[in-house]
Amino acid sequence: MKNVITLAAAVALAGSTAVVQAYEAGDWILRAGAVTVAPDADSDIVDETLPVTVDVDDNTQLSIIGASMVDPNWGIELLVATPFSHDIDVNEVNAQAGETKHLPPTLSVQWYPRGAASGWQPYVGIGINYTHFFDEKADSDLEGIVGNADLDLDDSFGLSASAGVDMPLGEHWALNAGVWYIDIDTTATVTLKDAGDSKVRFDVDIDPWVYNVGIAYKF
Repeated sequence: MKNVITLAAAVALAGSTAVVQAYEAGDWILRAGAVTVAPDADSDIVDETLPVTVDVDDNTQLSIIGASMVDPNWGIELLVATPFSHDIDVNEVNAQAGETKHLPPTLSVQWYPRGAASGWQPYVGIGINYTHFFDEKADSDLEGIVGNADLDLDDSFGLSASAGVDMPLGEHWALNAGVWYIDIDTTATVTLKDAGDSKVRFDVDIDPWVYNVGIAYKF
């Protein structure tokens, strides 16, 4: 009987260990999955030469997120992803203005309220984002209206807020879901090649919601 009780206790201990996801100082957490950037875009007309506003569509890419635990309750996280690609649409004429790619690395300080406790690990954070735009191209729709054109977007620095949760699958593995709101403001410049390289500028507040779903591994 004693052996049965001992065995049962060992099984119970093993089962409880399987769901442990407590965080400690020095832990590294690698998260990977699918991340969607959903812009909540708003633009202002800066130059009345081309009095239109623009919108930016959604895109999904692969994410890699690394976090380092400073202590059981505080961590530092870096979000990176494969390059996002977005179409830029002209609202007033239902046409595509162009397209761009961007990389939005985001560094955050995060608070884990459960800290050293086992089980689910929710967290919230604040941080800073740098967005680099590249491979901008004016679309044929826009060029059909204004003639030959070039498109350029300024890089952006802004603040971010985030929240997420790690849901343990074992001692090291977990499911992860996270969301960020990022302040991305840029100036879009359209150079009208057939009008003596005159320039039309728009202030564009992209301000996306960013959603990530994937897996996590604790080292």
